[in-house]
Amino acid sequence: MLLGPLMVDLEGPELTAEERDLLRDPAVGGVILFSRNFVDPDQVTALTEAIHGLREPRLLIAVDQEGGRVQRFRTGFSRLPPAGRIGALYRDHPLRGRRAAELLGWLMAAELRLVGVDFSFAPVLDLDRGLGSVIGDRAFADRAEPVGVLAAAWMRGVHAAGMAAVGKHFPGHGGVAADSHTELPCDERPFESLRAEDLVPFERLIGDGLEAIMPAHVTYPRIDSRPAGFSAVWLQDLLRGQLGFQGAIFSDDLTMGAAASLGEYRARVAAALAAGCDMLLICNNRVAAIETAATLSMPPDPTAALRLLRMHGRHPIDRSALHADPRWPQAVRVLGELEDVDEPMLDLDDPTTRRR
Repeated sequence: MLLGPLMVDLEGPELTAEERDLLRDPAVGGVILFSRNFVDPDQVTALTEAIHGLREPRLLIAVDQEGGRVQRFRTGFSRLPPAGRIGALYRDHPLRGRRAAELLGWLMAAELRLVGVDFSFAPVLDLDRGLGSVIGDRAFADRAEPVGVLAAAWMRGVHAAGMAAVGKHFPGHGGVAADSHTELPCDERPFESLRAEDLVPFERLIGDGLEAIMPAHVTYPRIDSRPAGFSAVWLQDLLRGQLGFQGAIFSDDLTMGAAASLGEYRARVAAALAAGCDMLLICNNRVAAIETAATLSMPPDPTAALRLLRMHGRHPIDRSALHADPRWPQAVRVLGELEDVDEPMLDLDDPTTRRR
């Protein structure tokens, strides 16, 4: 059985009978976990084992574990700093900043691999232009050069721990103030400006082997009338054509307010697939997930399924081996050092459970 194109969520810390049936549906290929699915490392390990045991090839399991205000698993996990704090260190101490990014990428990935999670939706490759609360300190910096350098270092650490990386939000969410969770943002800049700035970190990481990308629910009317995640111009002509990206494309959550501009769920799914998304996220709406799975009667695209298979985690590890790794004390030391790093901080706490 190939991995289907849907990634769905769960209601709580254990699988229900309804969820087991849904996850066995051929249209489903992955699960995204949220804070409500987490109690402690032992519980979430049991949950991932139950999910992986349902099918072969096993379903993908993902989580948002960026650090800072976007970290779903906390108890028993290292409290990761926001990317902006690493960027602030890099600004004053470039070598230490790059090393911190690599060590913390490794730490994040190693702790998730320890409990059976395949990947995190990270790194954020947006530029923090100070325009709104959606990106803010989730970005490494406000310029393309430090974002590219630090994200590349972070990805090296992630790869060393046996995890794939997902760059978001293509082609860049930092140029708008509106929150795509509630409305459709519009970025009026010309392609030349985006190409010279926002696209640079994506291009760099693609060259370094980035495995997956998540497009933004943002429209760029001077390039195409549709939001990037529903646009073949952005995903096929520019991302795959001009930038040469060959990895997987994950839609952002199709239940977000910005996606409503495409119509009801059937239309959103059809548009995202037609544009070139390999896997579609439907979160916090079980009815929509079940109905969407039922409408996807066609077999999964084998090329897309192959790209998705590369997202499975590698290098199983146990806790004693993790703590014996020489990178462990180095990463812990970096966490302590970053507590004293000054960075611009906004009041960006996310009141929802689906901040992406």
